Amino acid sequence: MEPKWAEENLQTIRTLMERSTIYRRALAPIMLFAGALGVAAAAIGLLFHLDSSRQFGVLWLCTAAVVVVGAFLIARRQAIKDHENFWSPPTRRVAQALLPAFISGLCLSVLQLLHEADPEVPKFIALIWIIFYGLALHAAGFFMPRGIKLFGWAFMISSLSLFYILGFFQINFDLSAHWLMGFFFGVLQLAYGAYLYLTENGKNAA
Repeated sequence: MEPKWAEENLQTIRTLMERSTIYRRALAPIMLFAGALGVAAAAIGLLFHLDSSRQFGVLWLCTAAVVVVGAFLIARRQAIKDHENFWSPPTRRVAQALLPAFISGLCLSVLQLLHEADPEVPKFIALIWIIFYGLALHAAGFFMPRGIKLFGWAFMISSLSLFYILGFFQINFDLSAHWLMGFFFGVLQLAYGAYLYLTENGKNAA
């Protein structure tokens, strides 16, 4: 059993390396889609003053659900276009790498959402999501383009720095959590998606 298991894992890793370009091509529209929704959700939150913990949580959890469904459909369309099986062993490896951080972030944010009276809770929820999203990107970076790891590090370092500013140094800033979410999950993802798209087009043109 062990030689067969090792052979299957080696084949999966080899396939992942071969499909790195395909994943990179699929990642660009996913990032653009997620970034656009992030900017839109931040605008809705700011426009309608959805500042309580519950309102903030419902808005962004619903946005996350739409992003997950949209990413699934985009990836599936790309797989059909390239005549690939969507739920292949490599795809399962990527999903398994993402899942622990996503579930941990969700569970911690639900606990924070119970503290409805604290106006600072949405900021801490946002920072928790940013950290765990960065961890998820870094974990998936083993199977995907190298830049995704650096992108994940940018999320983690930025969020931890803000945690220290808010918690350890007790420096409060009068900034809505929607601005944080809109910047990290909107603007940064749009920028990364545009980078992937433009560099991919550059390679194709060459």
